[in-house]
Amino acid sequence: MKKEIILFLLLALFLLFCVVEVSAQNKSNITVTGNQLNSGVLILDIARAGKTYRLQCNQGAPWCTALKNDKYEMVELPENFGLYECKCVEVYPENAFDPHRDKDKKLGEYCLIEK
Repeated sequence: MKKEIILFLLLALFLLFCVVEVSAQNKSNITVTGNQLNSGVLILDIARAGKTYRLQCNQGAPWCTALKNDKYEMVELPENFGLYECKCVEVYPENAFDPHRDKDKKLGEYCLIEK
């Protein structure tokens, strides 16, 4: 019985490490360059690493937030996670993942679309 418990704990630690590692790789800095509302869909224009993208969400949905033109951090969620059936992302304030700062709450959840 002790062997099974130890094996379970090791497996749980391994899985936790994998989740942390994946989320760390999918973090990036973005700049919101504009936003608009079109037929109940909020569209944010963003720049990331020199490329332009769009973030979209349905107005009134949880975490659908119009962001000001500013810098933020974005985390890409694993496949089949999030509110939408697309590549879902969460947006946080800039430097939200600085180890010397308390982690802020997410600002919004969106569908990431390449332009």
